[in-house]
Amino acid sequence: MIVVDGSIGEGGGQILRAAVGLAAALGKPVKIINIRAGRRNPGLQHQHLTAVEAVAKLCSAYVEGARIGSTQLVFKPGRLSGGSYTFDVGTAGSVSLVLQALTPLLPLLPQKTRIELRGGTDVPWSPPVDYVRYVFTPVARRFGLYMSVELVRRGHYPKGGGVVMVEVDPGRLESVELVERGVLKAVRGVSHAVKLPRHVAERQARAARDRILQSGVTVPVEIAVESYEPDRDPHLGPGSGVTLYAEFRESVIGADALGGKGKPAEAVGREAAEKLLVEIGSGAAVDSHMGDMIVALACLADGVTRYTTSRLTLHTETVLEIAEIVAGCKSRVSEIRGGGVMVEITGVGAV
Repeated sequence: MIVVDGSIGEGGGQILRAAVGLAAALGKPVKIINIRAGRRNPGLQHQHLTAVEAVAKLCSAYVEGARIGSTQLVFKPGRLSGGSYTFDVGTAGSVSLVLQALTPLLPLLPQKTRIELRGGTDVPWSPPVDYVRYVFTPVARRFGLYMSVELVRRGHYPKGGGVVMVEVDPGRLESVELVERGVLKAVRGVSHAVKLPRHVAERQARAARDRILQSGVTVPVEIAVESYEPDRDPHLGPGSGVTLYAEFRESVIGADALGGKGKPAEAVGREAAEKLLVEIGSGAAVDSHMGDMIVALACLADGVTRYTTSRLTLHTETVLEIAEIVAGCKSRVSEIRGGGVMVEITGVGAV
């Protein structure tokens, strides 16, 4: 049985998600120890437990230690199965991170699958659902993961209550080249405000657009505004945020910012814009968050995947290490002249 130390690298929930997802895809039993050992509240929390339960359900796994606070987990996967499922974090825990754990399995499922995820859609320390919809999904499609993500209802911290519908068609993962991104075609985005006045979303969008145009960007900048007025709003809220994405000929990169109590709407918009401008300025084909999110897909694909990313984050370093431990997937990272890094991953060709 493969043993994974959950305290290595960034030492957080990503180790658990990557290890369980890859183990399920490859049919390899794993034992994960020291789960989130370095965190203030170590062990499995609701979001991590939901991720484990979701992966286990899709591969009929035998699991030991799947309880809140557990710092050790044994996961023995069985046969992959598709169908229709619902998974509820029960808190504002991120549905995007639950989906991240499921990602390695999704293209390998034997039939069309529909998954309803409930929890937080726009919460701190995780990709917002709009990033998943407009940035991750098109990049994942390049690998052969044909997935649609529909936002039914937003959920913010601390109440959660968001609903996302995911549909996946069976496919076969193939390696990709994401080294050159090509010309910039447009900058788009979504600014939302839930149980807040509409002008909050409008001001976020305007501030983001103004900052991008001030940088000298000459392509169209289109930021949609979503507002749910307090007297008609079925969402739990309150909350707001902006997700921006730059569409290039060969790729798409993104950035985001969340609103918060006492944080002006203009500051939210400018923060998202500044983050995106840094990613655009790097010249890389994928942003720093995507740099770790696609490692599992590249690891399971046939052939060698090469991509450039704006910087090598600790999350990326960690998931590359987990991919080698669990899947035997070899990788190489090299610096690029002028900034950024090149990542090369030799896939194991999961069938």
